Amino acid sequence: MTSRRTRRGCRGIDRIGGARRPPRFPRRFAWRPAALPGIAVLALGLLLATPAGAAYEEVEVPDGGVLTGRVTFAGPPPALEPLRVNKNRDVCGERVPSEALVVGAGGGVKGSVVMLEGIGRGKRAGGEVVLDNSGCLFAPHVAATAVGGRVRVRNSDPILHNTHGLLGRITVFNLALPRRHQVIDIGKRLTRPGVVRILCDAHPHMSAWLIVHDSPYVAVTDERGGYRIEGIPPGSYRVTMWHEGFRARGVDKDGRPVYEEPPTATREVTIAPRGTATVDFELR
Repeated sequence: MTSRRTRRGCRGIDRIGGARRPPRFPRRFAWRPAALPGIAVLALGLLLATPAGAAYEEVEVPDGGVLTGRVTFAGPPPALEPLRVNKNRDVCGERVPSEALVVGAGGGVKGSVVMLEGIGRGKRAGGEVVLDNSGCLFAPHVAATAVGGRVRVRNSDPILHNTHGLLGRITVFNLALPRRHQVIDIGKRLTRPGVVRILCDAHPHMSAWLIVHDSPYVAVTDERGGYRIEGIPPGSYRVTMWHEGFRARGVDKDGRPVYEEPPTATREVTIAPRGTATVDFELR
């Protein structure tokens, strides 16, 4: 039976202590249309997961815990129409698959983002994100980083691409990459949390998402829909799942498909010292 508190087709299942409670969807996670049709921007409340003006502090977390789980699709997933290519077809082909919804083995949803809110002190951010223009698609299609994390864009194709990042109506970066193997660092441009919509203005079929979180406690689900976040300071938190949305709502002026507003779901979780908690989410 579907929970009465399920919103926009997703719900969370908290397995802590065997309890199963319906998700809560705080008003500050509501989505609103932005300048481009089909692009929804996280409400400004998402930017306030830590107190205004507070910077994340990196400290040792000797008794850190782990949060794991999966995002799955309930029932048979819809078949999405492939995207028509309108330029450089000798390189890009005639059509490319839509990546708005990728469901793998066991119904796992790839490319969902899971983030813990309200952590102002914790582990050091690790690794880097490379957003590659490869095969006339952005790879990965969904990525996540923390404010101050290292992020680079690369062109692996023998044609001109531009990587245009929009946070709502604001252009965060708009970079031309005319040469193959060209790489540009954009980390210093990502100065605040939010959901960055990434487009290639030269190839309207290309799009991606970059979630910039206020801490390193964020993960993107893998091919099985699984995620794992480590080094969490013991305590109680909200954990939020975000997905870009996959129900078609037409096309914009440039022929890009317009999908529903991104569904989100928020749960509460308690992380014990050196403990492991599991929170699953479900799309439908």
